[in-house]
This record gives sequence, C-alpha cells and structure tokens, in this order.
Amino acid sequence: MSKEIQMAASLDGKIDVLDSVQIKHASFYEFLSLRIWGVFPSWFQRFISGIYANVFNLHISKFLIKPYCKFHYEEADYLGQFKPPFGRSKYHNFQDFFVRQFKELPQNSSPTVWPCEGLLCDMDFVHNIQKSNVKGDLRAIHHIFGVSENEIDKDYVFTNVFLHNKNYHRIHAPVNGTITRIQHIKGDLVILRPWFYKDNPSIPAFRNERINIDITDDENQKWHLSIVGGPAVGTIELPEHIQLGSRVSKIDEIALFYLGSTCCMVAPAMPKHHVKNSLVYMGDTY
Repeated sequence: MSKEIQMAASLDGKIDVLDSVQIKHASFYEFLSLRIWGVFPSWFQRFISGIYANVFNLHISKFLIKPYCKFHYEEADYLGQFKPPFGRSKYHNFQDFFVRQFKELPQNSSPTVWPCEGLLCDMDFVHNIQKSNVKGDLRAIHHIFGVSENEIDKDYVFTNVFLHNKNYHRIHAPVNGTITRIQHIKGDLVILRPWFYKDNPSIPAFRNERINIDITDDENQKWHLSIVGGPAVGTIELPEHIQLGSRVSKIDEIALFYLGSTCCMVAPAMPKHHVKNSLVYMGDTY
C-alpha cells in the first residue's frame, strides 16, 4: 500500500436532501449484482475491474474531463477549486481528474466533520440495524469493520456515504486523534449503487474488499471507518504517513480511491444537520 456534488451545503446553512432514487426493476439489478456478477470469484472481479480502470489511465482519456465536468456540474469553473494530483501541473488522464486535490482544503471550526463527499444512503443507531444475509451467513455491523461485536458501541451511529463517480474521492479524518487500527479485508467487488438494494443499501459493505481504519479521538472515543471498494476500483491507497499510531488532525487526508467507492463510519454521535438521503460534503460539520 503506497502512499460534487459541489461544496456548498452547510456553508450557506442549506442541506440538500434527495428523494430516494426509484429504479424500475431494482430487484433485477440486485439479482445481476449479487447473483450473477457476485458469484464470480473475487480474483476474476478484480481482474475485470483492473482492465476497466486501466482505460482511464490512458493519455487519451484526459479529453473526457472537460465534457464530463460540463455535463455533471453546474459551476462553469468547477475545476478551478482543484489541482492535479501528485504535484503535477496538468491532468495526464481521467484518473488524475478522479483523484484530484483541493487547492485549499475547507476550513471548519467544528470539532467533527464529514470525511468524504456523497450521498448519505444509510444511517441509524447500531442497535437498530438488522443483520444482513451475505452468502448464507448472517452478518451484523461489526463485520463491516472487522471487529468483534463488543468493540462496537450499540449506542453509536452507523452511516454509509455513497461516492458517485462525479464526487471528490479522497477520504479525510473526521476528527483529531490517533490511528489505533488499520486492517485490509479482502472480498468481492459487487456494485455499490445503493438504489440497487431496496431493502439494504449497505449490503455491498458487508462483502466487498475494504480498508478499515480506527481513529481514537482526544476524548478516547473510537471512530470506525470502512473504505469500501467496488467494481472498477483499481486501488485504494493510504498516504505514507497513515500508519498505526500516527497522529491525525481533522480534515487530514487518510485515503483515496481510484474509481468508485463507499465510506461507512460508526461514530459516537448522530450527525447534527444531515438526514438519510441528504448530500454530505467533505469538511462540513458532522
């Protein structure tokens, strides 16, 4: 391991809430994801996903960036708030755009913030969440994070943020604290889109490949994060400074995705301003 939704919501006091996406024949798409694509072995899913992801590493793919931005973002100069990654002076390919960096990270005086940008597709107290059937096994929330049941406080709050391809795809620390656990769980790469799973939008998080990170904050409370991959995710990377025992500050970068993702979190408190199906923005008050 090596090293858009536009930002605006809480800055102007407005929270955008979307109606649940209703997909005709959603059960059919769930069948395709779990019963067709999902039965292929994980290595084959990663192999196909790698081929797809490599298309966006081609130099010619950089010509997709401007029309993509024009189609997906209302702001005429959406790209103006970002810079190419890795110190580059320009975008070499579409993948560079996908892992773009803010020129200036958002500032927020709140002690807790959202770690990513996307659709808050699932949220509830841990004790309210039903177990999920994954390949015949019943799994609870603690299975997502790779810990024992007693390590997840049942009065904590589970959230799942789905990052659409158009979203900013870097994950940041939600709080000041110390990294007390890093874990890589191998798994499948079933489709992440929550509207494919009418009854349980978080089902992919139980079975997909993921990296789990625990941050213990200054009040000795644990924040559990699970960075979940999906089809076409070539890599999930952690910066070199993200190691066991590392100290992180709120809004420090802790991970990035190469195409597609979901970020699950178990936190000590309920979000102050957001509800299920609202849009969250990295750096906004949690």
